Amino acid sequence: MRRILAMLAASALLLTTAGSTLAAPGLSGEHAKLYYLSVGDSLAAGVQPIGDPADLYRTDEGYAEQLLEIAQESSPKLSLVKLGCPGETTTTLIDGGICEYPHGSQLDQAVAFLKAHSSFVAFITIDIGANDFPCFEPECVTAGVGALQANLPRIIAALREAAGPDVPIVGMTIYNPFLAAWLLGPEGQAYAQFSATSLVGPVNALLTGLYLASGAGVADIEAAFSSNDFTTLADIGFGPIPLNVANICMWTWVCAPAPLGPDNHANAAGYGVIARAFADALGL
Repeated sequence: MRRILAMLAASALLLTTAGSTLAAPGLSGEHAKLYYLSVGDSLAAGVQPIGDPADLYRTDEGYAEQLLEIAQESSPKLSLVKLGCPGETTTTLIDGGICEYPHGSQLDQAVAFLKAHSSFVAFITIDIGANDFPCFEPECVTAGVGALQANLPRIIAALREAAGPDVPIVGMTIYNPFLAAWLLGPEGQAYAQFSATSLVGPVNALLTGLYLASGAGVADIEAAFSSNDFTTLADIGFGPIPLNVANICMWTWVCAPAPLGPDNHANAAGYGVIARAFADALGL
């Protein structure tokens, strides 16, 4: 089991079910300019292994761009302000230290933008927290949980204060790249099940609780990826495998061969699934 953990940790979770449906204000096109503010880690940045290394592998086909397209169906004047930073943790989002922003940290940048444009912000999305767990050994899990509990409410409170009471804020749970261990045989299959029940599952429960307690909505990516469905079978070229394993292989680069894989980031189709989950939480 520890060998499987080490193998998967080498392509670690470098991203990063109780969603509230929120009606985003201002999507009628009344204003000359409306904004969607995207905050978060590498998923918010649209990172994929096919991206430009000089730009930290960012792409323009992440969930933020695809969610913008969905929202523009009813609000064609909506524009995206994309702040995501690859590798961001809840601590660095507050304090800075990875990506450079004119106002300091990513949170400082978001707050400054919101204070200057709050009357014209339609909604805010955030994904953060996966990088707070550099490994899934007990000491890493304990530290990651502590960081989330200390930092995430503070982040949401700062966004809420700057945005005002009526701008929807939606965070997301995370998909489970460790499900790909299923393809490694019996030991990997045991680890895949363990990861769902004892690792990523509890982290998602924590994220959901923290978002809801802070007054934010939740885009349930865990459910969108059928992350806990080991019963339904699908065949995507490996023979019959559980649906959750099939989805993680179809919608991320974690099952891709070298040189592009294994990589835990979503591909364009996976980012589309995430965008749809955000749109559902926003009532779009």
